[in-house]
Amino acid sequence: MTTYEDLATRYIATWNETDPAARKAAVADLFTPDARYVDPLADAGGHDALDATIAAVQDRFPGFRFRLAGPVDGHHDQARFTWELGPEGAGAAPIAGFDVAVTDEEGRIRSVYGFLDRVPTS
Repeated sequence: MTTYEDLATRYIATWNETDPAARKAAVADLFTPDARYVDPLADAGGHDALDATIAAVQDRFPGFRFRLAGPVDGHHDQARFTWELGPEGAGAAPIAGFDVAVTDEEGRIRSVYGFLDRVPTS
């Protein structure tokens, strides 16, 4: 597994972590203290806001899980990967997108730029 694949796998696992204490620990381990996550629906900065954003998505879509939906690629301090969000074990997920994660010198995420490719209409 490449460093980029490892980063994306840990990132997806963090979004899937439903235990609040374990999720907070995962956020603290994966993200820099001043990390920022931005997508069309959210703009969160810092560990507390990142954790709250993840918790809000989990509350909005109970029982849904994130999964990587293709290869992970990267260069320099950037990783790009597609993902899906849907019921575990289901076929095509109703929500899909891709993220670009930018890391610091230690490999921790300092920013994420998210894009939504498929979202439910209701």
